[in-house]
Amino acid sequence: MSDLQQRILDIIHKPQLAALATVTEKNNPWVRYVAAVGDANFVIRCATLADSRKVKQIRNNPNVHLTCGVNSLLEIRPYLQIQGQARVTENHEERHRFWNDMLEPIFDGPDDPRYVVIIIEPYRIEYCTPGPYAPEIWTKQPSLR
Repeated sequence: MSDLQQRILDIIHKPQLAALATVTEKNNPWVRYVAAVGDANFVIRCATLADSRKVKQIRNNPNVHLTCGVNSLLEIRPYLQIQGQARVTENHEERHRFWNDMLEPIFDGPDDPRYVVIIIEPYRIEYCTPGPYAPEIWTKQPSLR
């Protein structure tokens, strides 16, 4: 793992507030906050209601953008701009694996039919630092098949 990949992982590996942008049916951007967490493969997950606007928008156009890493203006630090493809899953194993106590006020457990998981697979991540510096860029290498 490169130094850049490790620094990206250091940001995405913990649950955090992030801004998720989707594309509306009229091709306009739409941004909202989500609680997101990433894994060692840079795959990012967040929970949502099955009938939310973002689910409809992702199913219509899977291109998304996520900004994460800074939750307070008092603590400016490196942050990420993430471009990726998203999908929505109702898969039993995914829902149980992602389930955590923070979801209890919203859902009636991991088998609640209103609960789905958004899975974002990044293809480009910009590691941005405060100041007038150019971001460092990670891109997903195409898989050989």
